[in-house]
Amino acid sequence: MTGTITRGLQIAGAALRLGFDVLRLRRRAPEQLPGRVSATLVGLGTTFVKLGQGLSLRWDLLPAPYREALSRLHSDVPPFSAEAAVRAIEAAFGQPVDTLFAAFDRTPLSAASVAQIHRARLPDGRDVVVKITRPGIQAQVHADLRLLRRTVRIAQALWPPLRRQQPVELVDELSAFLHAEIDMRHEAQNMRRMAPVLDGQPDVALPHVIEPLVARDVMVQEMSHGQRLESAYGTPQAPVLAEALLGTYLYQLFDAGVFHADPHPGNLFVMDDGRLCFHDFGSIGVLDAGSRLAFAGLLEAIGAGDPPGVLDGAIGLGFFPAHVERRIHEREIDLILGELASRPLAQWSVAEAVWRVARIGHGTSFRLPAHLLVLMRTLFLVENTLRTLDPQLDLLGALTRRAPEIAELLDRARRPGRPIAVRLARAARQLPELVADILRQAQLHGGRPAFTVHHRGLAATQAAVARTGNRLALAMVTLGLYVSGALLALHDAGPRIAGHLPWLSAIAFAAAGLLTLRLVIAISRSGHL
Repeated sequence: MTGTITRGLQIAGAALRLGFDVLRLRRRAPEQLPGRVSATLVGLGTTFVKLGQGLSLRWDLLPAPYREALSRLHSDVPPFSAEAAVRAIEAAFGQPVDTLFAAFDRTPLSAASVAQIHRARLPDGRDVVVKITRPGIQAQVHADLRLLRRTVRIAQALWPPLRRQQPVELVDELSAFLHAEIDMRHEAQNMRRMAPVLDGQPDVALPHVIEPLVARDVMVQEMSHGQRLESAYGTPQAPVLAEALLGTYLYQLFDAGVFHADPHPGNLFVMDDGRLCFHDFGSIGVLDAGSRLAFAGLLEAIGAGDPPGVLDGAIGLGFFPAHVERRIHEREIDLILGELASRPLAQWSVAEAVWRVARIGHGTSFRLPAHLLVLMRTLFLVENTLRTLDPQLDLLGALTRRAPEIAELLDRARRPGRPIAVRLARAARQLPELVADILRQAQLHGGRPAFTVHHRGLAATQAAVARTGNRLALAMVTLGLYVSGALLALHDAGPRIAGHLPWLSAIAFAAAGLLTLRLVIAISRSGHL
């Protein structure tokens, strides 16, 4: 209990210091604020470092300098002891390390804030790596997240306008991200899902999970021999690797519908045979067949400078509702495409174009669904890695040249396992039943067919009207109590408070005061009158 209180005070103190820094630097030196936020999170330890990395995904919430600062977050954590690593392995698999492995290197290959990695060799001679989470990290993360949630709730109560940013929901989202990061079973599941996608491509690879050596705190995977992607920068191999990276993401996005969502250079290796090797599968993204088609249409329309086509693709992806003011949106899209077209081809950003289109008309309250956030972040990371490998890359030209390949991939997406003739036949079989239902409704309504109409998007309006009616009714009752209290105060009958104010009048005024306070609180929480 004492430890929880101490940790809570530490978090609250760090939050207060950061708040003072924001007030002090917001006007004088705003460029220093992202660094202060990063330093605060590092000072609070592993949980908050990983939360900061998760927050860097929120392209719809944070400005670019904050996202960049948070994406580079890391904490300098020394490796934990070999004895602790051995204990974790034996507890996870119920066997001695010497039985599980023919050799186990007790010196860690690398150490990070969540886990560290050891080399090992299986009894059959295969080289592997053993990834082990830090001792006690599960309990630490659970305790820190519980305290953070309480802190956010208190902040909401003290400053009601904060509710508009939905901080509790954001904490819950980041908590899910962090729990996935510290569970080796989650990463192993992602690796199994990505294995059939990447194994079939000649230019890329991934390390496979060694079954059944997977547990919550320990995972064993193949050793991939190679060098970090940075070793290829500026070499003749770099443009070849850029083509391979672009090709694999076209396949992942438009055919497989599942993709590696963290393709920054630190997660990409160059193997001895020249293939790209993906690492760190803590995050993957998924696109259904409809989203793949809409995304392809969006990219094609961006390349062709076609605002109506761009809008159709954006609606299909879910950036906008189906019914929008098309003329206004198309005019905004035309301005965006015109501005981007004025840049040199080597600086033309498809990811930026998609992102700016998605933001049209949303203002500061813009929030994207999680799967679209993952897609947007992946697009930016892929572009940055491609341009690092090949600074003169004409991405738009490369996509145009690969248009037939994309069309072939999409043709497979249009046929997700069932021929279109089968789907049409099924719809035809349902048609008589639908017609009979309409005729039945016509008989019940005097020969006129009756249809049920569902209005979408009116829930917020209905709730606002209901709240307004309730507040008006409450205001009328409050006014009546004030008037009643004033009238009762004019009469001398009945007991009095302090010899002056009648009891009944005092009760009426007290009730009116409480209702007034309730109205003020309700209005302040809504953020407007």
